[in-house]
Amino acid sequence: MFKLARYIANHNRPIAESDAGASNQRVALLLAGGDGTRLQELTREVTGVPIPKQYCRLLHGRSLLEATLSRVNGFTSPKRTMAIVNQDHLALARDQLRSLPESSILVQPFNRDTGPGMIFALSQIARTYPNATVAVFPTDHYIDDDHTFMAHVLRATCVISTFPDKIALLGIVPDRPETAYGYIMPAQPLQTTRTPWSVFHVEVFREKPDTATAQDLIARGGLWNTFVMVFQAYRMLELLKALAPPESAQLFELPASPDEVARLYRGLTPWNFSTRVLARIPEHLIILKVDDVHWNDWGTRESVERTYRHLNLVPAWQQTSAISAC
Repeated sequence: MFKLARYIANHNRPIAESDAGASNQRVALLLAGGDGTRLQELTREVTGVPIPKQYCRLLHGRSLLEATLSRVNGFTSPKRTMAIVNQDHLALARDQLRSLPESSILVQPFNRDTGPGMIFALSQIARTYPNATVAVFPTDHYIDDDHTFMAHVLRATCVISTFPDKIALLGIVPDRPETAYGYIMPAQPLQTTRTPWSVFHVEVFREKPDTATAQDLIARGGLWNTFVMVFQAYRMLELLKALAPPESAQLFELPASPDEVARLYRGLTPWNFSTRVLARIPEHLIILKVDDVHWNDWGTRESVERTYRHLNLVPAWQQTSAISAC
């Protein structure tokens, strides 16, 4: 445990291509394909245009995408750090992902929610790195302690090296009955001498419960789903092939022509990865309990401003409103 913590503390830099060991099998996948429609009013106030929230510099002069990219330094090299983005946002993405090679920016023609996006990204990753251990990072979350959080990700990576058929998720201890999040109910602890951390099998996965259900889940030890996952690429693709809607089957063998990819995407019905896949496979999931990190999903203006209150800061847009009212 302390070895992992020291690793994070001493490796605030990208891993060199020559580094040996398990790191050369690790791939970080940054999910930056959302449209962020719920926060467009706020991002318009901040930037003048309604850009997706992951590209908007809402705190400390950097975007959530830039913060996520910095967070994964030390986990793997820039060459093995992939970001999935939408064609409409490519100019924004390239500017903020300058440290990555062009081949690491995976461009989908349209946003069809997280299900097709995961297939699109993982199919390409598996072709280049067939033995990859993939860590998935949403790019619309605030995390107050990158080093501690990434130590948990490395622990999840260690667990998956021992249990390669499992999907490891990071779960946050809730501080309120939030109805906009997914909840995971831990079951019995994972029994292994190699993982002396809080790792559990999963009893049930609940996406966006009502308030009463959320309160009950919390009372019984339920955790918020961060959607930060670690798994073997081949294993997740196996599960996706079994559970994805039939019309998504062609995504696993994407044609080479961008026009053909766009045609395929136009015919796709959006579907959610958590609802369609994670919620249906609790027996394949394990969860690592995270109780020492402040985490917030910036899905709404209120959630952004909650983070500002946690930091004892006043958002610039509130200061502007106060001045205008004088």
